[in-house]
Amino acid sequence: MSPTNASVGDDDQKKHTDDWWECLEPCALPKHIQEVALIQLRENESARNQAISAFRQWILKNADIQNVNTDENFLLRFLRTKKFSLPMAQQMLLKYLNLRQRFSMYFMGLDCLIPSINELIDSGYLFVSPFRDNHGRRVIIGTARGFDLRKYSNKDLGVVHILTYETLLNDEVNQVMGFTHFGDLYSITPAYITLFAPNEFATLIKWGEQSIPMRHKAIHLLNVPSPIKFAYDYFQSRISPKLSARMKMYNSLSELHETLDKKVLPKEYGGEMPMAEMISLWKKELLANREKLIALDNMRLLSDKSIITRKSKADINHNLIAGFNQLNGSFRKLEVD
Repeated sequence: MSPTNASVGDDDQKKHTDDWWECLEPCALPKHIQEVALIQLRENESARNQAISAFRQWILKNADIQNVNTDENFLLRFLRTKKFSLPMAQQMLLKYLNLRQRFSMYFMGLDCLIPSINELIDSGYLFVSPFRDNHGRRVIIGTARGFDLRKYSNKDLGVVHILTYETLLNDEVNQVMGFTHFGDLYSITPAYITLFAPNEFATLIKWGEQSIPMRHKAIHLLNVPSPIKFAYDYFQSRISPKLSARMKMYNSLSELHETLDKKVLPKEYGGEMPMAEMISLWKKELLANREKLIALDNMRLLSDKSIITRKSKADINHNLIAGFNQLNGSFRKLEVD
């Protein structure tokens, strides 16, 4: 199998370009997850192997990037998010690298052992349920507990979120099944809005959706205070209509339980496992993935000239056809999830 943190950037690796196809392993996903991947993402062994091989060769030849991870797991998160459209996956990777560098204070140095980050996780600010919901998704839980504006900064907030997302993306089942979010906003006040400059917040929301290879399938929000509903409306205006349609607000736990399984929630929200136990299990996951996340800092975007921000319909079709030709003539109907 490809090394976990394989990268491109020296002559020795270039000699092994032709060997990359032989390094590919059969899909290790459980059978029922493979069936979901085939139906929802058009993924099968042939499409996966061809796409990974073409993606790696593109990375090798691209002078705008350096030390990019070529591990199958890393590349598949982009391919799966874009339903194996190679040109779109390539663009998402470039945007991801650009986002990491433009907002390095949130994306670099993702270490769960940083004292402030460790404290925030312990407080229940953000963690992940050990149970999957009825759709097979991991559930990201945010309670906003313990976030003292006098003690923590926007950097702490950003790092906790990106640390969570990057850790989850190391699991291929998560890449296929996507994610469910649950947030209790009871303790949020208008003062939280001052953590970010308006332009920065807007850019992070818009670029984040376009650049971070996550399949957000459902967002459940409980106890949204009236004073910050304008911020909620602003947030919705910055994301895609598709994602906006997946957001729901609830006024009570009983209303929430009609949509989201109680079993995935902490005992404090009607589930069975206490929040502290869930957090303890999540911290073990974070620690197990710590080195992989720190290694992400080796990647570089040397130029953003290849990032496409606006294109005509003709340009889109041209790039799609060019990309699909790289997959040995395997043309697929583009479906944007």
